[in-house]
Amino acid sequence: MNPSASPSGAGRSFSRWAVLANVSVGTFMATLDGSIANVALPTISHELAVPLHDVQWVLTAYLLTICATLPIMGKLSDLFGRSRVYNGGFLLFALGSALCAWSGTLTALILSRILQALGASCLMTNSQAIVAETFTAGDRGKAIGIVGTMVSLGSLTGPGIGGILVDHLGWPSIFWINVPIGIIGFAAGLVILPRSGDKKPQEPFDYTGSVLFMVGISALLYILSNAQEWGWMTGAVIAGGLASLVVLALFYYWERRTRYPMLDFTLYRNRTFAVGNIAALFSFIALFFINVMMPFYMQGVLGFSPEKTGYVMMVNPVFMAVVAPFSGWLSDRIGYKLLTTAGLGINALAFMLLNTLGTQESAWTVALHLALFGIGGGLFQSPNNSSIMGAVPKSKLGTAGGLNALVRNVGMVTGIALSVSLYSTRLNQLSGVRPEAEAMLGALHAVFWTAAGVCLVALAISARRISIRDAEPQAGAGA
Repeated sequence: MNPSASPSGAGRSFSRWAVLANVSVGTFMATLDGSIANVALPTISHELAVPLHDVQWVLTAYLLTICATLPIMGKLSDLFGRSRVYNGGFLLFALGSALCAWSGTLTALILSRILQALGASCLMTNSQAIVAETFTAGDRGKAIGIVGTMVSLGSLTGPGIGGILVDHLGWPSIFWINVPIGIIGFAAGLVILPRSGDKKPQEPFDYTGSVLFMVGISALLYILSNAQEWGWMTGAVIAGGLASLVVLALFYYWERRTRYPMLDFTLYRNRTFAVGNIAALFSFIALFFINVMMPFYMQGVLGFSPEKTGYVMMVNPVFMAVVAPFSGWLSDRIGYKLLTTAGLGINALAFMLLNTLGTQESAWTVALHLALFGIGGGLFQSPNNSSIMGAVPKSKLGTAGGLNALVRNVGMVTGIALSVSLYSTRLNQLSGVRPEAEAMLGALHAVFWTAAGVCLVALAISARRISIRDAEPQAGAGA
């Protein structure tokens, strides 16, 4: 692609690397706020005088809104233009952040977080789509690898930045920090993002499908998030889970019959797209086992301080941030199949090696184990994302980006719910039979072996792409 001309041929000059920089800022900001509020919850609970379990909705509302709206924002971007929806996301995110900072009640804060999440959904949905549209096949993997780095850095720096801001400036500061970034990102986007001209929707928007999807996915993820607390076999969980699945089944039925669906299921006829998304789902489920469980191991079994635990946990995203751009660059030259398979294989091996850890380990030993996950994740995600976005028509890039981001978030919620449930169940079985530290370690080993199995499933699914011919249409590559 000629970097001095927009992909739409609108005649506006821009640099593709400036576009990547703008997209990277939006991606970093959206992922940062997925974790920056965690450390502020006790302070918010105290200052707003509300129970901590109610304050958890500050996180839950943000996550559920993003999951419920990602495919919808993807469809809107295909109808109205990716840059337009993406840039609107900057404004929504900045406005929602300002309202969060001004909130004097928990209700106002939660509603503001929902608005903020709508902006984040616009950013997450379109980041990979804009990159796939802007960069040619020879550079797309490297560019998407850089976006993946921003995801890792956002997750990495969230708790640290949040702790510093809350400690010195109070909890509203974690939201105020987004306002100038959002405004600058919006202003820059007006100048450098590629335009789609005066793009107008050529088809009606699928309101029925959108409502069915939002209700079904929100209910299902909410049930998964609370199943351990309520009990997996309670009436609320069983009835709620079945009801949410019925709604999602109705959504699928509607989408297959309506003329203009919100989510185009024909994308899954493309084996590269389908296999890549399914492999990514299982990969994220497995990886979030360690995000939740490793702090339990380091603090509960090894006796590390929260600060020391935080430093060790940083090793995983740091290595991923380093490896992801390299693997993306390499995938442009040798293809994605070997890299994705190797990445998932390393992750499965890393989970198995976690079961060799005992009750007396140094921080360096634990850090080396976590580094393997950063290497494996970095090798898998960038080439996988590049293959997914390169396998769809240009007109469907927004929808594909929304589905790709949805897979990441659903995998995260599912991984958290399953790991906590498995850990708690096994710990109850071992408590009183073994000393406390050994009981915790035994429960963690059950979690890690399960995660290794999930990762091997992802590996088996991903390996199916080896038989896919590279000649399969990569319609996005011509963007």
